[in-house]
Amino acid sequence: MSDGYAPQYLEGLRLFNEEEFFEAHDVWEELWSESLGDEKRFLQGLIQASVSLFHFGNDNFGGARKLYDTCRQKLDPYRPSFMGINLDTFLTDYQRCFQELLDHKDRYPTDIQLRDELVPKITPPEEATS
Repeated sequence: MSDGYAPQYLEGLRLFNEEEFFEAHDVWEELWSESLGDEKRFLQGLIQASVSLFHFGNDNFGGARKLYDTCRQKLDPYRPSFMGINLDTFLTDYQRCFQELLDHKDRYPTDIQLRDELVPKITPPEEATS
């Protein structure tokens, strides 16, 4: 581990922030399979965030919405921060990104798209960037 965090964890954060959502999911899933307890549940939430954004970007609104909901169920309990991530900031930005889709309640729109300026970023743990 570098700086107390698994290299795959940090690589997943880097890929996520570069909007390589499917690749981030792959890297985190590898780590998730070896994890236990809170870390495992938290990683599952990050994986679901990645895949929800991947689906949103590919106009799979049903998949994006479903994974948004399950991601929030996994990550909300770890607020305000966990594993070096400020979840309050990330989840606020994540919701802002999805708000237009969330506002459509029972139907999936055909006239919206993932807006690049709203795609959330995850600030890596300070120890990992120093």
